[in-house]
Amino acid sequence: MNSEKFDYIIVGAGSAGCVLANRLTEDSNNSVLLIETGGSDKSIFIQMPTALSIPMNTKKYAWQFETQPEPFLNNRRMHCPRGKVPVSYTHLTLPTIYSV
Repeated sequence: MNSEKFDYIIVGAGSAGCVLANRLTEDSNNSVLLIETGGSDKSIFIQMPTALSIPMNTKKYAWQFETQPEPFLNNRRMHCPRGKVPVSYTHLTLPTIYSV
């Protein structure tokens, strides 16, 4: 087992986690471990904006969370996918934000 020690451990390589890790490593005296549960973001389904519904609706690329029952929506639950790849939420939302 590796017994390497780190000054900082960041859980989640979303946008905020990546920015924080980058900032902390600007000081070369800091050692940072950035942990992400998902795999690579190199899939064509993540890179191609028109394939947005594939990573959003696939357990491989996103946690398939739902809201609590919404009283003003006839108690329906809303789909709230959260990405599993580095900078994951950004990968899942930017194509929608910038699509025209």
